[in-house]
Amino acid sequence: MRILFISMNSIHAQRWIANVDNNHHELYWLHSSSKGKLDLPQNVTQITDWQKRKIKYISGEYFFRKKLPWIYDKIEPFLQVTIAQQLEILIQKIQPDVIHSFEMQSCSYPLVEVLNKHKNIPWIYSCWGSDLFYFQNFKSHKLKIHQVLQRVNFLQTDCNRDIAIAKSLGFNGTSLEVIPGGGGFKLDAISYKKLPVNQRRIILVKGYENKFGRALNVIKALSELKESLSDYEVVVFSSPPKVIDYLKNNDLPFSVLSIESLSHQEVLDLMGKSLLYIGNSISDGIPNTLIEAITMGAFPIQSNPGGATQEVIGAGNGLLIENPESVLEIKTLILKALTGEINFDKAFIFNNELAKIKFDYNLNRTKINKIYTDI
Repeated sequence: MRILFISMNSIHAQRWIANVDNNHHELYWLHSSSKGKLDLPQNVTQITDWQKRKIKYISGEYFFRKKLPWIYDKIEPFLQVTIAQQLEILIQKIQPDVIHSFEMQSCSYPLVEVLNKHKNIPWIYSCWGSDLFYFQNFKSHKLKIHQVLQRVNFLQTDCNRDIAIAKSLGFNGTSLEVIPGGGGFKLDAISYKKLPVNQRRIILVKGYENKFGRALNVIKALSELKESLSDYEVVVFSSPPKVIDYLKNNDLPFSVLSIESLSHQEVLDLMGKSLLYIGNSISDGIPNTLIEAITMGAFPIQSNPGGATQEVIGAGNGLLIENPESVLEIKTLILKALTGEINFDKAFIFNNELAKIKFDYNLNRTKINKIYTDI
């Protein structure tokens, strides 16, 4: 088969594509915003640097793109090559047997018009994080989501919540098996990085503070508990300047790592040394960092938007934050974990077994390849 993947420059797309059997399929990757390459096998053809200007830059373009995107979308095809135009070129050139887009807003909205002209080509859409759960609440997005889901043939998600949402928004195609967005982990290869529970002294916090992330609420909860944390090191990673400034301005004795400072492998290493992992957001699917925490033996305290997280946490193997805006709730959960109410050894064993049946590389690689074989 000739499979054309369309995504942004993402470690999760990279890991997924790397799972696909490139010895029996011709694989192509189209960068949705043109610039940059993924670390993929050499026989995967990467289509990048495709966005060319048709006319010289016109004063005011940036304003329209940021402030009036619905107007910019209409004029962009006259200004430069769009992803829709590039997709049409590729369809004619490589004649893909299937098209697989990752993420909705940037990588699937622009494809609808073209793929409505080529309804013979099966379209797989992989739902990421907030694609449906969050954006369904906005009228303009809901219409676009409906248009995509009406055309998509196969839906791939990382949680059952999003299958139900997609069906409520008009999807009537085939729902594929729930698979983590990045595939899985080679559990045997990383097991040596996992410290025994009694040697773990790190409380690890995901530092995202943005449209969805609510790391500051976790930091505020921990700051109120700092007198009880003398035996632990609090590490806040993937932190934007806003979080770094907050820690400095409040003179908090926490270690902080910026968004750019850690590789994916280094995040896994940290997880393998951490007793607690805390992730908090108002919208997500099954967070990849949650999967990494479970896999590496860190006890997770994680927000539960729309009930997605409870699909993997709920048997004493973690704690759920039901209100990500509540500092008091987060503080209460941290205290529950640190004052003897949680059996960390039992949770560690449970999560090891959970990783084997849900997050194992070979298991998910087989599931991923079965998608394309079945199609």
